[in-house]
Amino acid sequence: MVAPAILYVLLLVGVPFLMAVYYSVSAYTIYDPSWSFVGLSNFEDIIEDPSFRQTLYNTFIFTFGSQTLGLILGKFGALLLLRPFPGRKLVRALIILPWVVPIALATVAWQWMFDSLYSVINWTLRMAGLIHGQGFMWLGLPHLAMGSIIAVHTWRQLPLATVILLAGHSSVPKDIHDAAAVDGAGFWRHFFQITLPLILPISLVALLFGLIFTFTDMIIIYNLTRGGPFDSTQVLASLAFYTGIAGGDLAEGAAIALFLFPLLLAVAFFFLRIARRTEVI
Repeated sequence: MVAPAILYVLLLVGVPFLMAVYYSVSAYTIYDPSWSFVGLSNFEDIIEDPSFRQTLYNTFIFTFGSQTLGLILGKFGALLLLRPFPGRKLVRALIILPWVVPIALATVAWQWMFDSLYSVINWTLRMAGLIHGQGFMWLGLPHLAMGSIIAVHTWRQLPLATVILLAGHSSVPKDIHDAAAVDGAGFWRHFFQITLPLILPISLVALLFGLIFTFTDMIIIYNLTRGGPFDSTQVLASLAFYTGIAGGDLAEGAAIALFLFPLLLAVAFFFLRIARRTEVI
């Protein structure tokens, strides 16, 4: 019964992965398609490249910045949606919209909001008296561009984090909360000693999925900044695309794409092991 699903995964993931390994140990390019074995020289070349090291740094900043914000805001969103208020069902339905809207369409709207001339963000800040003059070039300055793509990716990942954390909070028996309230536990003690340990396994799984999705994502960068300005928002996924597909160097592009595979495998093993140990039986 599971054979079709296994075959589908092998064809969709396994075959491209093996092809990437095949290309990464060769000198294969679209200009010279003759395959020749070069070992790990492609990996040595990219490690020695300063632009690759900058891209690796950008990838970690982009990933951990967006995931930290996503978990914090998702936690607050889950706590708010747990409380009864008028229109809660509608809000719960609307909170998922950023996740279901095609990201290519959403980034067009974000690109307009970040526009140096017609930015609605600059207009709002100007009307509030917080800035004067033309405003900020959100996608034209390195630090602002990185902050902008982190904000967009956090907006995109927030619904998933909120829904997962909301499910985790909903799974905690109400009797435990009532007993803690009777014993006089305050908000912070209640949160750190009761709620957090009980939802920690599902929070780690949510963080794991978010890390993997973000490490391998390039849609927001490609649509908003193309890795600029001055490669300040270039991440490994976009660099692999520009090197292997746009630049025609499939061997080096495959090496860049495979660089984080061992690291992500170790992170996944570590997170799943911790989640299993923290399960409350």
